[in-house]
Amino acid sequence: MNKLLSLVLSVLILSGCTSGNRSSLPYDAWRLGFFAPDYMEVWIETADTYGINGMVRIRAVGGYPAMGYPRAFSNGNPEVFRGDPKGWPERVGWGAGKYVKGADLPKQIYVRWQSLVEPQTYHTRIDIPESIRDIMRKGEKAFCRADGKWITDYREAIVIGLAPGGIAKAWVTGPCLSPIEIARVQAKVDPTGPNDGESNGKYDPPSAESRAYIEKFGVPYGSW
Repeated sequence: MNKLLSLVLSVLILSGCTSGNRSSLPYDAWRLGFFAPDYMEVWIETADTYGINGMVRIRAVGGYPAMGYPRAFSNGNPEVFRGDPKGWPERVGWGAGKYVKGADLPKQIYVRWQSLVEPQTYHTRIDIPESIRDIMRKGEKAFCRADGKWITDYREAIVIGLAPGGIAKAWVTGPCLSPIEIARVQAKVDPTGPNDGESNGKYDPPSAESRAYIEKFGVPYGSW
């Protein structure tokens, strides 16, 4: 009986902590998104989040990040390359990703990805300091052009850019608020290779358009 009572109490305590952490957010869920520079194609194997309440979300996000060029369903090589992979945009978008529901704000995000244009596999951890989490909890008056109204907006999204050479840069942003930089990190090469070594070192090739861009202009290392 003592063990059963202890187990019940533990569950109640954990449930109470989780509920308290969830209610600390002024919105239903925060969002995690990714993007890559034009033509610099990436495959995200996993993006794991580590919450301030101890909760871990394995592969909260995975797959292809957002990218301006090549466009979806584009065929062949264009006569003029309209994309520009050099540097980061002045105002980042939300990237491709999803809302992390039922979890409080993260204290750390682990990312493992394949840079298909090199090819190489990288992994890194991005720390999210308390000062950034405070910003994400704080509402700000903002003019939203989408509906032409003044609203109370929140920087509820963390957006991470992934570039060749293992560069990862993170921002926090909101629908109608300007982004704020969190960190720029240099990832390490993962010696196990793509897919935890299960693909015998083989990478999926980038698209024909991306290959054509790189053959003509190269990879702009040092611009990120």
